[in-house]
Amino acid sequence: MKRRLPRVYNRKMIRAIKEFDLINPGDRILIGFSGGKDSALLLYGLAILREHGIIHADLEALTIDLGFMRPLDPEPLAKFCAGLGIKFNYLKKNIASVVQNEDNPCARCAHFRRGVMNNFAKEKGFQKVALAHHHDDAVETFLMSIIYSGQIKTFLPKTYLERSGLTVIRPLVYLREEEVLKAQEFYDYTPAPKVCPYDGNSYRQKTKELIRELTGDRRWVYANLAAAMREGRPSELWPPEKTGLKVGSKDETPV
Repeated sequence: MKRRLPRVYNRKMIRAIKEFDLINPGDRILIGFSGGKDSALLLYGLAILREHGIIHADLEALTIDLGFMRPLDPEPLAKFCAGLGIKFNYLKKNIASVVQNEDNPCARCAHFRRGVMNNFAKEKGFQKVALAHHHDDAVETFLMSIIYSGQIKTFLPKTYLERSGLTVIRPLVYLREEEVLKAQEFYDYTPAPKVCPYDGNSYRQKTKELIRELTGDRRWVYANLAAAMREGRPSELWPPEKTGLKVGSKDETPV
């Protein structure tokens, strides 16, 4: 008997794949597998869509051990992949020691992880890298960009990387985080213990808590944030800042 995805997961993943043209027949896709709930659902979902002939692609997984004090046990991850018919790849890197003294270790760690994964994908002949970001991740990134970098942007469901020739895809972008959590009820996998010492103490966590506070009795706040990150929404922004403008006594008007 074939495994199945519950209807809401099936519908949302297929919607993302079709709307953003994420997967094409013959694609070789490397899936980032941290061992957590998000990437486990991505692996399971893509494996089931392939099993039912909805997508036609070669799937492999890559886990990167970042080198934190608490080691990551790859055996349960490898077993999960084997059960889905997905080849498991495992790399040990010493990224932890490089980022531990950084002001923003999470951002630097993400930068190095992307580099390792993209280099591996390119060397092994993959065209696409699949990441497990869901809808809440996109909204949080959008608000983080405004608050911490003064930019109105978020990650895209599909991004072509000119330098490497790879395409990054995010098939879970229409799933909410609560749906990802609930998904653990229908596939047999226990997420790997978290090994990062910065987990729960990051800019993203602060932004997540801010959104949770704002939406406590105003659930429409989340919907408004999600709508604002879409192109074509009404916007009224100040003009670009003028540079080289001299302000002196002759330019000042008494109040």
